[in-house]
Amino acid sequence: MKKDIVLAGVGGQGILSIAAIIGIAAVNSNLYLKQAEVHGMSQRGGDVQSNLRLSDKEIASDLIPFGKADIILSVEPMEALRYLPMLAPDGWLITNTNPFNNIPDYPDMDKLLNKIKSLPYNVAINADQIAKDAGSVRTMNIVMLGAASPFLNIDYNILENTIKDFFAKKGDKIIEMNLKALKAGRDFVDNK
Repeated sequence: MKKDIVLAGVGGQGILSIAAIIGIAAVNSNLYLKQAEVHGMSQRGGDVQSNLRLSDKEIASDLIPFGKADIILSVEPMEALRYLPMLAPDGWLITNTNPFNNIPDYPDMDKLLNKIKSLPYNVAINADQIAKDAGSVRTMNIVMLGAASPFLNIDYNILENTIKDFFAKKGDKIIEMNLKALKAGRDFVDNK
């Protein structure tokens, strides 16, 4: 088993939390893990990207070669397209459809979404709205993790337990909110 995952988004959207949860869940699944992060201008709304490589065998490099990513998990649609050259021909693009429009010449949303939906393997999800409906827009990143969960080859129960541990210091209310967000993202894909 091998999964090469590119996580992409904008600073403040929770990419590093997604990376940490997947990483801990992978280790708890007895998988090998290599990770590389690029923070960029994350504190100013700049792009944030992380390479996660999971395998049941040892991994030599933490960087994913171009055209070899099994999954691009993006919490921002323009960032999804930025990393599209990383995606393998049979790879999945899983992206939030709600833009983080922080630049004056942000691309036309219809063109972005048409490009995303033209890919053979894609999940385009309004994670912000689903997170809001589930109880808190702040859990958008966990909704995205839920949407990616069928493709990770990590047992869903391990992801749930990892979220419980990850948010334990924040209390039961935050844990339950994030578990609800994870399930809402998973349900979106399961019912698609």
